[in-house]
Amino acid sequence: MYDVDIMMIGHFAKDKLVVNGTSKIASGGAVYYGSIALRRIGVRVAVVTRLHPDDFPRLDELKQEGVQVFATAAPETSGIENIYTTADMERRICKLSGFAGPFQPDQIPNLSARIYLVAPIIAGEFDLPLLKLLAQRGPVALDIQGFVRVREGEKLVFRDWPQKAEGLAAVTYLKLDHAEAEVLTGLTDVHAAARQIAAYGPREIVLTHNGGVLVYADEQTYEATFTPRSMDGRTGRGDTCFATYLGRRLSASPAEACRFAAAVTTLKMERPGPFRGTIAEVEALYLSKR
Repeated sequence: MYDVDIMMIGHFAKDKLVVNGTSKIASGGAVYYGSIALRRIGVRVAVVTRLHPDDFPRLDELKQEGVQVFATAAPETSGIENIYTTADMERRICKLSGFAGPFQPDQIPNLSARIYLVAPIIAGEFDLPLLKLLAQRGPVALDIQGFVRVREGEKLVFRDWPQKAEGLAAVTYLKLDHAEAEVLTGLTDVHAAARQIAAYGPREIVLTHNGGVLVYADEQTYEATFTPRSMDGRTGRGDTCFATYLGRRLSASPAEACRFAAAVTTLKMERPGPFRGTIAEVEALYLSKR
């Protein structure tokens, strides 16, 4: 028996979203979008995070969904200003507005989990020793943005991860998007990039792009499309997709988890904020695409 199904570790964010010249402050980060989506599909979740004490009330939203929350006080709350520059919201400029600092080993609670999901916002939250320490406890899932999205001046840019060979060897499930895959491999073809990255050690690759999600597992490729009726909830797309893939993967094959995650993500993108639909809505969309 495990204490939780998935333990998510990453900064809770207070983001600024700028769309068509209009800005608003919103909660964000993979632990926000991912944990609520997981609870909505019935997965037991713990979130380990860091933020300024003044923003601790923002965590109530997670607790109300049934998420176990373990928060450490930090000098400031992480945040990113996302300035969307195209109508389809596929291109954006990202600027760091706050950083809650690195996680320490003693801040990780002694809970057993079926998967340890390392979900940083940017480089600097996690280091390689902590990643390897978690891998000793159980299967690690990693969102690669926490090692390739780095701060340069005011902007956040993608840079290759110098320790990727050693780091990826400790990872079971890896999440990345099209741009991150190109940074790691130099390849623009997502299929070729996924195969090359898998050679470093991750057993399953989950790669999101503007049309959908690609999963590479056991030398097989599975794909599913996103079909939202609007892009109002574009922010948090990858976070939602990866978390719900892992949640479904606990009881289903990679192919089924791929299609299921695409269905959840499609519904999530139609409304701002985290996915708050029902499992019945997801199943209806998922089954319609089989």
